[in-house]
Amino acid sequence: MKPEIFVLASDAERLELIADRLPASALDCKNALLGELARADIVEPDELPARVVTMNSTVRFEVIAPREEFCLTLVYPADLNTAPNQISVLTPIGTALLGMAEGSVIEWPRRDGQAVQVRVLEVLSQANGQAGA
Repeated sequence: MKPEIFVLASDAERLELIADRLPASALDCKNALLGELARADIVEPDELPARVVTMNSTVRFEVIAPREEFCLTLVYPADLNTAPNQISVLTPIGTALLGMAEGSVIEWPRRDGQAVQVRVLEVLSQANGQAGA
């Protein structure tokens, strides 16, 4: 079962536009992103729970097996590479992280199709100004 996710209304709107503009060759990416947006609770900034991964959040997470830990900022594709340690929302793991809360786990396919479990360990900063611990 997938965890409950929360997405800011402004992020959802921008992400839907990005998904609509993706080429046919990116159909899997488009479907994954739109699927996550469809199941998300779309909220305004004052309704967003603390410690939830939003666009431009810095998040510490792990891939459970084989265990690897990362600390990256979730960004829009156009913003990728403007700073170190970023991950695009259009990557499989980036899409998986969107809207997840600290402690949440989701099983998600990697680019090679193999399923991995991803756990959010800590949201270090949230784009709406809130921070984790």
